[in-house]
Amino acid sequence: MYKTLFKLLIISAIIMTSCNYNQQIKYPTTKTVDVTDDYFGTKVSDPFRWLEDDNSEETKKWVEEQNKITNKYLDGISSKNKIKKRLQDVWAYERLSAPTQKGDNLFYYKHDGIKNHAILYVKSENKEERILIDPNSFSEDGTSSLATVSISEDGKLVAYAISQGGSDWRDIYVKNVETGDDLSDHVKWVKFSGISWDKEGFFYSRYDKPAEGEELSGSNKFQKVFYHKIGTDQSEDKLIYEDKNNPLQTYSASVCDNNKYLFLYISESTSGNAVYFKELNSNGDWKVLDEEITTDTYYITTINDKFIFMTNSDAPRYKLSLVDPKKPSIEYWTDLISETSNVLKSVVTTKNNIVIHYMVDAESQLKVYDHKGNYKNTISLPSESGSVSGMEDIENSDKFYFTFTSYTTPHEIIKYDLNDNSSSVYFKPNVDFNPNDYVTELVFVPAQDGAQVPLHIVYKKGVKLNGTAPTVLYGYGGFNIVYQPSFDIRLLPWLENGGIYVNAHIRGGGEYGEGWYKGGTKLNKQRVFDDFILSAEHLIKHGYTSSEKLAIMGGSNGGLLVGAVANQRPDLFKVALPAVGVMDMLRYQHFTIGWAWAGDYGRSDDSEEMFEYLYKYSPLHNIPKGDTFPATLIFTADHDDRVVPAHSFKYAAELQRNYTGDNPVLIRIDTKAGHGAGKPISMQIDEISDRWAFTFHNMGVKF
Repeated sequence: MYKTLFKLLIISAIIMTSCNYNQQIKYPTTKTVDVTDDYFGTKVSDPFRWLEDDNSEETKKWVEEQNKITNKYLDGISSKNKIKKRLQDVWAYERLSAPTQKGDNLFYYKHDGIKNHAILYVKSENKEERILIDPNSFSEDGTSSLATVSISEDGKLVAYAISQGGSDWRDIYVKNVETGDDLSDHVKWVKFSGISWDKEGFFYSRYDKPAEGEELSGSNKFQKVFYHKIGTDQSEDKLIYEDKNNPLQTYSASVCDNNKYLFLYISESTSGNAVYFKELNSNGDWKVLDEEITTDTYYITTINDKFIFMTNSDAPRYKLSLVDPKKPSIEYWTDLISETSNVLKSVVTTKNNIVIHYMVDAESQLKVYDHKGNYKNTISLPSESGSVSGMEDIENSDKFYFTFTSYTTPHEIIKYDLNDNSSSVYFKPNVDFNPNDYVTELVFVPAQDGAQVPLHIVYKKGVKLNGTAPTVLYGYGGFNIVYQPSFDIRLLPWLENGGIYVNAHIRGGGEYGEGWYKGGTKLNKQRVFDDFILSAEHLIKHGYTSSEKLAIMGGSNGGLLVGAVANQRPDLFKVALPAVGVMDMLRYQHFTIGWAWAGDYGRSDDSEEMFEYLYKYSPLHNIPKGDTFPATLIFTADHDDRVVPAHSFKYAAELQRNYTGDNPVLIRIDTKAGHGAGKPISMQIDEISDRWAFTFHNMGVKF
């Protein structure tokens, strides 16, 4: 009896300490301004509009005050340093990318798990590997990163782009592979661009230099395609394509395999593109391949003087089409490999074969065809519940590399020989982690319209499924993107401590092709939130967790998801972790590349119906008043010029104004960081340590 009473007193003390700790938070007072917009007769106030000016001293002061409060709270959680130490220890393992062959050289990335960034290596036949580009030397604090890399076909030159502080803006440089020396070439103001080589230079896309002060927030309009000849100044670059009548389009150019043709892709959104082409050294007009800008069509390779395109034109789950450049119009296209019931995700071609990567319930499958499109066999993968990436052919052979991973399999590289269907492990990382200690389940949740929503559920063997396990539910649900099963070192502290991780493959993604994607866009967007809520309810109903132990997490479009769902069902979740989210659905189109998301969201100025729909779920505009809301930690960064931090700033200010309960509602703002790509490991570990410490603490779970 005494022991039982003592335990109850200890538990009560812990709970009271936690509650008192949360109650001590005094949020900075955020001033309001009298700003009102009129949308089809509906007046909408925007009291925190001033926070959109990321350059103002007032906004900078607000950021400092918010970070001071947040850091004080997070630093007071005793488990934070333990989590950080575990991440530092387990992160320190070597990893490798699948090698790419160009000429006589192999190129690949290698990371020791300690330095902030992976290093690009080159290895010639019968020679030792050597460092080609080390991004860790770009800046002392690791906030400058290597973004795009493109190697010339002969393997002698490499063009590489650097991002500063996580921004989407890029500077392109060129390096001699043999000597390792940088050439004089320097190309500026590149954004949302590939780099495609011909024999004397490369094609790229850029915008005009933005006005001073608008580099990270101004709307990006009138992109152009240029050609840069090696050894010349950027001022001499040749304009390849522009359209002065369509400011809200993006353009990219790429050279075909045999250096005979140049392809031009034109897009108006993040999904869909028209395709044109012409002879590489011709001044003639562009010829139409596929002018339907709402479908996706991409060049794969050339076989027997015929183009091979991957397309979802009349094939929602994609197919391979054969195109004669002499009769390029789409009515003359023929099917090389027809659409199947599974989504065609990617392709690699070898000397005599075509390897197709399909998705089956978000998991990978590899099938082999000959160059005439005849099925040959299916490749056996290390496990069923996994995914394939990084397929790279080995020149003039029927061998290729691919990377395989699952939730419990760290990324390993496999070398496959199609001649005898044999495989060998080219590289396997050594991680302080035993995959046999964990379980992966694939379950399906019936949606309201009868669709079956797949959930991947991962947890440690021995975890009791009695409704008490701390659980994090992740979702994205947009832009035709699929987060396939993948090993994520960031999850280990969560899983090792008895946590359950759930990846919800909700509508808006590309798991089942165009129908699944379109079923979560524009006037169907609420279906994405409904799928996510049903997923949470399923986890509770079937004993995985409870609303007191359930966290929701997502970034970018997934941050929008978390914000909207927390508003709609604040009682269902204990913790909300929105990162770099699109929170202001009425004004997102006014910043940087935001206008390109209208294909998924629609715009508040499109029509009264579209405005009302967006207004009804916009996270910023629907925060409930009162004392019911999850403990919330918002993540953003000052150099995020994709989803500008004003989204999160305004959302945090509105949340702190509306919420009257005891749960913390905080914002964590990284400096010299962007949307996420290229973030140094040191900053990632700090962020993830804060995430798990905050979540465990607010669930009352000891680490």
